[in-house]
Amino acid sequence: MILEKLQSLIADQLGVDGNTITMDTNFEEDLGVDSLDIVELSMALEEEFDIGEMSEEDLAGIKTVGDLVRYLQGKLDM
Repeated sequence: MILEKLQSLIADQLGVDGNTITMDTNFEEDLGVDSLDIVELSMALEEEFDIGEMSEEDLAGIKTVGDLVRYLQGKLDM
């Protein structure tokens, strides 16, 4: 369920095909995400998943969509 939401959100935010996004998709290498994209995406994630503010340390540890799914699962299980 989280992956499907992320696929849609990332596709909307970055203008990519959501069907190409997998757990192994790397934000920087595969999607060409820059620091501005990260800020915009994190704000959309905070709103969509109601998780509060994502810290820079949190964001630094997220390299792939799979990393983000695991991060969100941890936040939502709290």
